[in-house]
Amino acid sequence: MTTAYHPWGRVDADGTVYVRTADGERVIGSWQAGSPEEAIAFFARKYEALETEVVLLEQRIATTDMAPAQASASVQRLLQHTADANALGDLDGLRARLERLTEDVGHRREEAKAAREQARVAARETKERIVAEAEQIAAEATHWKSSGERMRELLEEWKAAPHAERAAEAVLWKRLSAARNAFTKRRKAYFANLEAEREDVRARKEKLCADAEELS
Repeated sequence: MTTAYHPWGRVDADGTVYVRTADGERVIGSWQAGSPEEAIAFFARKYEALETEVVLLEQRIATTDMAPAQASASVQRLLQHTADANALGDLDGLRARLERLTEDVGHRREEAKAAREQARVAARETKERIVAEAEQIAAEATHWKSSGERMRELLEEWKAAPHAERAAEAVLWKRLSAARNAFTKRRKAYFANLEAEREDVRARKEKLCADAEELS
C-alpha cells in the first residue's frame, strides 16, 4: 500500500490513517481492507456526517425557539464528539463553529433570563395595581353592588395575571385578601346598621300607633 494524501490528513503505507489538526497529526484509524483512496473516502464520509450534525444544530438554534439548556447540551455533545472524532476533515473548523454556537447560546440564555425578569416585574406591577384598587374600594366604597362586582372582577384579574416573584406575590395576595375581607365587613356592617335603623323606626311607629289607640 502506498501513502495517500488528503487536504486534512493522510493514509500511511502501513494503513494508518491520520488527521491533521492545530495540535498536530492524530491517528484516527487503521485501514487494511482496501486501497488508500477507499480509506480516505470512508473517513471523509464520517467527517461529512459530523459536519451535517453541526449544520443542523446551527439551523435549529438560529430558526427555532430551542431552549438554551437543550441547545447548550447539544453543542457540548458535538464538541466532545469532534474532539476525538475518527474523521478526516477540518475538525478545527467544526470546533470553532461549535464554540461560536456556545457564545450564541450564552447570549440567548441571558436574553431569556432578562425576558423572564421583565415578565416578573410586569406581573408584579399588574398585581400591585389590582391590590391598590381593591384596598381603595375596601376603604372608600359606598356603592355596594357595583363595588362588590368590581371586587370579584379584580379577583379574576389576579387569577388571570402571570405569576410574579413568589415572595412578592405572597405579600400582595395577603393584602388583597385583607382588602376583600375588610370590604365584606364594611358592607355587612352597613346593612346591619341599616336594618337596625329600620327596626328602630318600625318600633317607634308601632309605639305611636299603640299610644294613639290608647288615646282614642
